[in-house]
Amino acid sequence: MKTSPNQRPAPAGAGHSRAHLMFIALLIAAWVLWSGMFKPLLLGLGAFSCAVAGYIAVRMGYFDTRVFALRFNLRLLRFWAWLLKEIVKSSLEVARVVLARELRLSTRVVEVDTGRLSPVDQVVLGNSITLAPGTLTLAASDGRLLVHALTADGARAIEDGEMLRRVAAVHED
Repeated sequence: MKTSPNQRPAPAGAGHSRAHLMFIALLIAAWVLWSGMFKPLLLGLGAFSCAVAGYIAVRMGYFDTRVFALRFNLRLLRFWAWLLKEIVKSSLEVARVVLARELRLSTRVVEVDTGRLSPVDQVVLGNSITLAPGTLTLAASDGRLLVHALTADGARAIEDGEMLRRVAAVHED
């Protein structure tokens, strides 16, 4: 598209103000929730720290690429709800296995192809696998995750690819 002489191109970072504000709001919310301190001095220092972190993020070009863009949507909330349910289910399964009279572990290491996911989504998948008790992401490289599973059922669940599909669906356009 051709621009007229009166129109100048937008400066770098223009149009990202909503993402900047969301980033700062998330930092402030995390600060307040995790500190649990509501003294004026600490709130002021926290706000200052969040502002400095936001400034550094902008100077680093954090919002200039899609890889690091904050992409929150309804699908992400549904994924978090599904992940929470899976964490509870796997916690109960691991507790059942560990508390049984006879310890029946059938550990396996499986490989998951994540080549079709963005780098951020690959990290989300690896961390989600590690969050679910009984599974652990051992390595991530070249679009592949190496996952240790405590039980054969856990390994089958990873190989089934449900979590991979759900992570991929979060940011589908």
